Amino acid sequence: MRLLLVEDDQRIAREVSAALQEQGFTVDHETDGEQAWFKGDTEDYAAAILDLGLPGLDGLTVLKRWRANDRTMPVLILTARGSWSERVDGIDAGADDYLPKPFQMEELLARLRAIIRRSTGRASPAIEIGSVILDPRQMRVIVAGKTLNLTPQEYRLLAYLMHHAGRVISQQELTEHLYLQDFERDSNAIEVLVGRVRRKLGTDLIETRRGFGYIINEPDA
Repeated sequence: MRLLLVEDDQRIAREVSAALQEQGFTVDHETDGEQAWFKGDTEDYAAAILDLGLPGLDGLTVLKRWRANDRTMPVLILTARGSWSERVDGIDAGADDYLPKPFQMEELLARLRAIIRRSTGRASPAIEIGSVILDPRQMRVIVAGKTLNLTPQEYRLLAYLMHHAGRVISQQELTEHLYLQDFERDSNAIEVLVGRVRRKLGTDLIETRRGFGYIINEPDA
């Protein structure tokens, strides 16, 4: 899944980016409020982590502009501002959660997983479809009681499709969420990756919709 990290403290940004990448996320990092607003308004993200004290344009204004333009990705505010009134302002502006600095990385990851889970309409941390169980906390996939040996990229692909079960996902959308921006978008990497995941799953969980993309159907679909 592709995330937008908006943080002007380079040390914090490096640590958060590294932790997110270890959890299987693709991360775009911005330090300036104006550029962050533009990226969040024009690109597709699974979630955003947004600092309030930004140069160029403050984080609260960035968030208000996103919501005014109907950008619905979940947003976790991450800031040194800790007063209750600022937390209220952030939530009222459309934030999904609020984590003051300093923070524990494990809590940030847990809160991030929670807002992404809620945004896809799921209550349980694990996603179970048919015989396949995806556990985001431990980054593992279990099929019929057996843990699969997936590469990080294979896991990311399956996790994105399972989080969005019931919706057709285009190759372009998968490319944007799995690879960095300078990746060659017209390659057949997604098709090859889907083929590898299918072979490891040993099931017909991932369905191809010719000319449209891929879909994992909900159990009752």
